Amino acid sequence: MSLLDGVRVANAGIELFATELEAQGGSVTRVDWRPPVPGSEAALARLATASTAEANERATARMQAAHPRLGGIGIARELIEDLEPGTFLHAGPPIEWPDMAGPLRGAIIGAALLENLADDPEDAAKKAAAGEFRFVPCHERGAVGPMAGVVSPSMPVWIVDNEPGGNRAFCTLNEGLGKVLRYGAYDAGVIERLRWMSAVLAPVLTSALEILAEPLDLRAMIAHALQMGDELHNRNRAATSLLLRTLLPALLQVDHPRSDVVDATQFISSNDHFFLNLAMASAKATADAAAGTRGSSVVVCMARNGTDFGLRLSGTGDRWFTGPAGIVDGLYLPGFGPEDASPDIGDSTITETCGLGGMAMAAAPAIVRFVGGTPSDAIATTNRMYEITWDESDHYQVPALDLRGTPLGIDCREVVHTGILPAVNTGIAHKDPGVGQVGAGLVDPPMAAFLKATEALATA
Repeated sequence: MSLLDGVRVANAGIELFATELEAQGGSVTRVDWRPPVPGSEAALARLATASTAEANERATARMQAAHPRLGGIGIARELIEDLEPGTFLHAGPPIEWPDMAGPLRGAIIGAALLENLADDPEDAAKKAAAGEFRFVPCHERGAVGPMAGVVSPSMPVWIVDNEPGGNRAFCTLNEGLGKVLRYGAYDAGVIERLRWMSAVLAPVLTSALEILAEPLDLRAMIAHALQMGDELHNRNRAATSLLLRTLLPALLQVDHPRSDVVDATQFISSNDHFFLNLAMASAKATADAAAGTRGSSVVVCMARNGTDFGLRLSGTGDRWFTGPAGIVDGLYLPGFGPEDASPDIGDSTITETCGLGGMAMAAAPAIVRFVGGTPSDAIATTNRMYEITWDESDHYQVPALDLRGTPLGIDCREVVHTGILPAVNTGIAHKDPGVGQVGAGLVDPPMAAFLKATEALATA
């Protein structure tokens, strides 16, 4: 009989200790513990107060109360402040042309061609390099954009209203897969599709929405899609189906040429990601409801521009805290590999900011076929996210976790304290402009951004 028979041990160190103890008859519970990020101790101590807790309660209560509804579709220049010809919104924190990654440069080139501000791609790039265009983060104008995230004045955008908070958010309409602007493509086919979306798709959808008895309840639709296997970032098949099912009776009544209605319906039906942009705008409206809560350590924005990752806190106003964008670890399309990948890019991490996407992977076991891993990995990922969030969603629930609410309110203090980073799943863009998507996978945000944010809040 071993001296350790019946002894119960909690192991928070090297795995070798646990296996040796078990071999000698001990009962070992493994604890996933890591020391706080070096240098963070003073800031964490200053923020370990009742006032921070109270602020986080207020911030997450506003997120819980948020009720995004689809208010319609409008033209970007008519809805978004200070969006004049030559101004382009983009994903992620602020950046200028010399530092832009290939996909973002490609999307700027394409948008300049769309707006008739350049004669050809070379002319567009030359004007951008000469400072003739102005670049502004989507998040600084109440908008979000997937991947490169470029929004130009003439583009149609979804209007998502959060009536309880009195705020709204905007996002472009999803272009589909393949060579698309958001992945930096800008050939004639890309521009033609964007013009069709403005001339046909947006007007048809606008007419259909006007026939509906009331604005679409996006919060309810997202909750339903989670029950059907979506996580609302890289898997939107159920949500897109629910959207089309809801719109179809109205689409049959709109006063538009039959061919236009058929084309619009087929476009949505053939694009499982069509709902993604609505999920993003819904999450933006939800997160913005919590912004400006003095003293709160809750993250209300995470975004990437292909060069930098940036975040904003509820308690630090409009300040960005940045670190280098990472390379996505995932599955690649045939003929591509990590050497082809652009660093992480897009505003779509607004979904994770609100407890969806990578935070809710347990709700979408099929997502692992797209980003790698196993269904059990997806469940473990969501369970780990509860350690760094302040609350659990009252509205978005995970069937595989006995309908537990998704992790809500990323607490930057806990990210730094535990060393656990928010889970993010995402698409992978080619590093060169004009190529498009080359894969999808998982990526770690840079800890440096969370440490900077924690230190800034501690001295605010």
